[in-house]
Amino acid sequence: MSSYCDFAPNVPFHDDYHDKEYGFPLSDDDRLFERLCLEIMQAGLSWDIVLKKRAGMVEAFDGFNLVKVAAYGEEDFERLRADARIIRNRLKISSIIDNANTILRLKEEFGSFSGWLDHHHPLTLKEWTKLFKKTFRFTGGEIVNEFLMSTGYLPGAHREDCPVFKEIARLNPAWMRKQA
Repeated sequence: MSSYCDFAPNVPFHDDYHDKEYGFPLSDDDRLFERLCLEIMQAGLSWDIVLKKRAGMVEAFDGFNLVKVAAYGEEDFERLRADARIIRNRLKISSIIDNANTILRLKEEFGSFSGWLDHHHPLTLKEWTKLFKKTFRFTGGEIVNEFLMSTGYLPGAHREDCPVFKEIARLNPAWMRKQA
């Protein structure tokens, strides 16, 4: 079976993402939010499109700063809908804005988005998906799986024989930690 580890190296846009981001544990809330947003934007499209549009999306969404995105109003929504640098799907954009507000509410209770994730870890993919669907908008099973794999909460981002796997293992991502 083919994996991202077979495809990504030496492929523009994919190589750096594979080698330096995919599967590495994240704890910064804005970076976690960005990753969730990228996975939402990818739904129904190729990851290649998302990576090619990533710089434009980072700029258009104010660096995926949670506080800024959560404060977006109708004018910002329309600005995003007209911005050819991003994926302009109405439902995806409104979900991203709503999810920023949800994460800010989670921060009140758990201190951070990563605190919320850590509080619920470990769960099975089925349990994570149920929790995400209850908590966020536009978060189906594939989005949840890729988000959690890409941020170190679920295994599977890299094959064990991939050199990046060893780098990630040294960082002790959530999925590798023993639970009490």
